[in-house]
Amino acid sequence: MPVQHSDLPFGSEFSPSQINLAEVLELAKANGGDWKSFEKAIQVRYFDSHTTSEYNRAKLANNTKLSMVAYGIIDRDARLTEFGEHLYLIRQDADQLYEELARYILLHLHGMTFIQCVQDIQAAGLTVDLITLREWLGQAGVHFPRGGKHASTMRLWLERARVFSDGWRVDESRIRDLLGMPAEDIEALARLTREQRMYLRALANLGGSGSYASNDVEKLAAATYGIKYNEKNLPKTVLYPLQKAGYILLERGTKQEGRGAKPFQVTPTDKLRTEVIEPLLNEIEQQTGADLRCLLRKPLTNILTDLQAPDKHSRGLALEALAFKLMRLIDLTYVATRLRGDATGGAEVDVIFEGARLLFSRWQVQCKNTSQVALDDVAKEVGLTHFLKSNVIVIVTTGNIGPEARRYANKVMQDSNLCIVMIDGSDLHRIEQNPTQIVDVLNREARHAMTLKALEL
Repeated sequence: MPVQHSDLPFGSEFSPSQINLAEVLELAKANGGDWKSFEKAIQVRYFDSHTTSEYNRAKLANNTKLSMVAYGIIDRDARLTEFGEHLYLIRQDADQLYEELARYILLHLHGMTFIQCVQDIQAAGLTVDLITLREWLGQAGVHFPRGGKHASTMRLWLERARVFSDGWRVDESRIRDLLGMPAEDIEALARLTREQRMYLRALANLGGSGSYASNDVEKLAAATYGIKYNEKNLPKTVLYPLQKAGYILLERGTKQEGRGAKPFQVTPTDKLRTEVIEPLLNEIEQQTGADLRCLLRKPLTNILTDLQAPDKHSRGLALEALAFKLMRLIDLTYVATRLRGDATGGAEVDVIFEGARLLFSRWQVQCKNTSQVALDDVAKEVGLTHFLKSNVIVIVTTGNIGPEARRYANKVMQDSNLCIVMIDGSDLHRIEQNPTQIVDVLNREARHAMTLKALEL
């Protein structure tokens, strides 16, 4: 698996010059749920004729699988995602197949920023190559590793959909046809600065409904993406440009005596919901079961209410949705659900998330719909970390964290590299009232862990 973080999807051994997309979709359909069998089928079909070692042939097949995961086509067990199932159904129509993949790349995989950088390089009179493209994409906040095939693979798939021709020539009319968006809207979204894009992403992570204080959204964006904002210049550098582009509405708070003006209230527009929030929600929903999707669009308040449902299945789904809601606020990527609430009478659910900003982290999230978290609950999660290779345990409860559970968690953090985050019912109430409060809760837990892990030099 690629060890260096990339904002462009991993693409080794997945270009249209190496594999047939319809064929690998069929192999995933036939072997979904058994990733070893899928990799072996890929190896036999495409790489057994390579004059290299058995280990290297298997590695090439593994790269193909990892690339299909990165492109959102299969999950880690080689099961077709909802997007992958859609591609499978249209696999016999090559033109439609490539168009759907290109649309997904443009909307979900930084494809529009990729296109805009190519055009900017050409407008500057420079030759587009991977070195120049990597540099310009980096300045736009989109990174891929040196020597990686990420950009080359993406260009080849877009070329199959006739977005590119004659090398790096961009067909803008083709992009408009694929996206159904006016040219000025496409250009406006692609030309946003990294600070503006991450601000919009943080606003989108909040769910797209309601208004939020501009400095709260700024705090969430800074904590989630590591962006440093100039608070005094936030209106000029971020808010006004986003309002002019049609993504947000601003309303100035009233001035308080002795305290100056309140921050702007920021409200997402229909344009932001259509171009950013809806594709983001669709991307998340492709990873989940059908019975969970309707819950992911509910406000946190409604999900917390559903935890009191009379049947255990509904309570279990609500717990899983709660985990998604909380981890989505900080833009972590869903990996798997290990234990569903309907197996425990709706009392708990374990969900795995990952993050790859600056460094890789795996978050093991346990949500409990019980009055108190006990020592055994924490001990069970600690015992699983070796198997799951987790860095962070998050215990979320609608009740309280018991004193023995806290003491045990403190001891574990002192003696290991694990971080254990405790979110109790009162924290959930704060986050319910203002979702950006999750930053304060996580900062509190981080400071606590730092104190416990202080080095004696």
